[in-house]
Amino acid sequence: MHPPLLVPSILAGDHARLAESAAAVERLALPWIHLDIMDGHFVPNLTFGPGTVAALRRTSGLFFDVHLMLDEPHRYVQPFARAGANLISIHVEPPGDHAAILARIRELGCQNGIVLNPGTPASAIEPLLGGVNLVLVMTVQPGFGGQSFRGDMLPKISQIVAWRRARGLDFRLEVDGGIDLATAAECRAAGADTFVAGTSFFGAADPAAFATEFQRMP
Repeated sequence: MHPPLLVPSILAGDHARLAESAAAVERLALPWIHLDIMDGHFVPNLTFGPGTVAALRRTSGLFFDVHLMLDEPHRYVQPFARAGANLISIHVEPPGDHAAILARIRELGCQNGIVLNPGTPASAIEPLLGGVNLVLVMTVQPGFGGQSFRGDMLPKISQIVAWRRARGLDFRLEVDGGIDLATAAECRAAGADTFVAGTSFFGAADPAAFATEFQRMP
C-alpha cells in the first residue's frame, strides 16, 4: 500500500485568491493539490476551466490532480494537459471509450485516473484497472463541497484494493468527499492511500496542525 497522501482540494479555498490557496498548500510541503472541474451538466455546479489551471501553473510547483466531472471528458483532456495538469481523472459514468480516453491522457504526458460515483458499482471500472495510475472512489455524490462522508463506500474501497493486490497493480486509491481525520482513518483501514480534503483542510482553524495530525496516520 502506498504511504498516505493528503491532497487539499482547492474547491474549498478562497476563489478570489486561488493562487494564495495553492501557495499555502505548497508552504506546508504537501506535494499535491486537487482541482475539481465541473461543467454544470454531469454535476449541478460550475467551477473553472483550463485557463484557471494554466494561471495557477505559472506560480505553482505542486502536482496538479485534475478531476474532470464532465459529460464529454474526451473534448477537454488535451486543454487541461496543456494547461499544466499532472494527472487527469475521468468518470466512468458518461458513455464513451474510457480506455481510449485514458490512453490519450497518457499520450499527452499526464498520469491518468478513473472515477466512480457512490451509486456506481466497483465492477464498472474493473476492466480498466490495468491501465490507470489512480482510482478515485467518490465518498459523496459529486457537485458540492461540505457533504457528509458515506461509510457505505468502504466495502467498495476494499474490493478495489483486493483486485489491486491480486493482479499485482500499483495504482493509487483516492477518496474524495467528507474526508477529515476520522473518515480518512476509516478509508485508510479499508486500503485507501490518497485523501482529498477540502472543507476540513481549508476550513481548519490551523491547516498546518491538520496536516501534521494527518501525517501521523499509519
